Amino acid sequence: MDVLAELYGASLALLTDLYELTMACAAWRSGASERELVFHLFYRTNPFGGGYAVACGLEPALSFLSRLRFDEGDLAYLRQQRGADGAPLFEEAFLEVLSRLELRLDVDGVREGTVVFPQEPLLRVQGPVIPAMLVESALLNLLNFETLIATKAARVCTAAAGDPVLEFGLRRAQGIDGALSASRASFVGGCDSTSNTLAGKLYGIPVRGTHAHSWVMMHDSELESFEAYARAMPNNCVLLVDTYDTLEGVRHAVEVGHRLREQGHELLGIRLDSGDLAYLSIEARKILDEGGFPKARIYASSELDEHIIQSLKLQGAKIAVWGVGTRLVTGFDEPALGGVYKLSASRRPGEAWKYRVKVSEQAVKTTTPGILQVRRFRDDHGFTEDMIYDVERGPGEAHIVDPLDPTRQRRISPGERYEDLLVPVMRQGRRVLPQEPLTQARERARAQLAGFHGGVKRFVNPHRFPVGLERGLHELKTRLVLEARHIA
Repeated sequence: MDVLAELYGASLALLTDLYELTMACAAWRSGASERELVFHLFYRTNPFGGGYAVACGLEPALSFLSRLRFDEGDLAYLRQQRGADGAPLFEEAFLEVLSRLELRLDVDGVREGTVVFPQEPLLRVQGPVIPAMLVESALLNLLNFETLIATKAARVCTAAAGDPVLEFGLRRAQGIDGALSASRASFVGGCDSTSNTLAGKLYGIPVRGTHAHSWVMMHDSELESFEAYARAMPNNCVLLVDTYDTLEGVRHAVEVGHRLREQGHELLGIRLDSGDLAYLSIEARKILDEGGFPKARIYASSELDEHIIQSLKLQGAKIAVWGVGTRLVTGFDEPALGGVYKLSASRRPGEAWKYRVKVSEQAVKTTTPGILQVRRFRDDHGFTEDMIYDVERGPGEAHIVDPLDPTRQRRISPGERYEDLLVPVMRQGRRVLPQEPLTQARERARAQLAGFHGGVKRFVNPHRFPVGLERGLHELKTRLVLEARHIA
């Protein structure tokens, strides 16, 4: 299903920042619009103080690119824009160019669910100036957020250590788009299901839910509310027990569970949503076991994240299912990934590529020139290092240099197996990568994470996985930086 088309009947071509349109207009007016550019989308630092990120958002990005067209409404809106002198901002001839715009972009991307690291391209976009410029903000919007949330979900699921994690964040998400994108990315990152039924419909994610405190409060007693819910939902009965007195609520749940059993159904579990979750879950487990319900699971919610889940497990909590909402779907404590979209090469028709570099006083903001690819190496024990190399020059030496600290270098052992992470996804504006089930991206994330040393996945002071520029590319970058600073 093309979810963007399902949700938005109208054109999304104006999902761009104004400066991209003004640059495109300037390129057209100056005669530079037929030049070919190469951009890379990447991020600079791992989110949440962690050791990795989980790539996500490629499918929505391809959906956006595949249907990028300026319609009459878009052009009419642009005609209304005025410069400082009150004259039209865009010439009619330029708007005519937009009306006939063909994407003609070649795009290579990292498959969703792939574990990635700073400075590694998640996307490579190559093509004519105007479309290559116009897609910047939309691509960043789509990949930044979903990669952030998929990463958070992976961390939460790591803390849960195999227990099911349910995404419960709809009511606290940033709008409808934020909620749907978060549900999708959370599933890729490892969550088992969502409470968001629209996300379930659009993305095929399993949906789960219990009942709210309001259900208990609208009845004259907690026991009466449980009985009514069990009658209505005998095959989906998880009871929220903390409205008044949590442990008394567990006893009421046991009472209702026996009545369900008499009718041929089972109490699936109880949910804790407040209080000392470690203590209450331990005591609730005793009550359930003594009451004859050892298989009834204890669900927990209440502002959970990876750190709280890890702490509860260390305290011996008897929680079997984790409902994580606000702190998952908002990327709590790191509101944005900080991905960027930077030019790395350009050429005029019929000419060779000229590699470009942006120089900064901050090493992390100095870009890498070239047409880049990421090669991931592994041995019999798992992944060992990543090499960023220029496809025009080839992978060169089996020697990598840290892009932020050239004193950190590493030789790649002979015979290591490898895989190039960027794969063709569009050619000349046409999609070439088949759409895959979301379950496949989720399984890829699980398998990828399993291939990395546990230190990379630590929450505190994680191990820094070796990522470096192929030595020849590092030398080229150094030379271009020196030339840009007029030193060479």
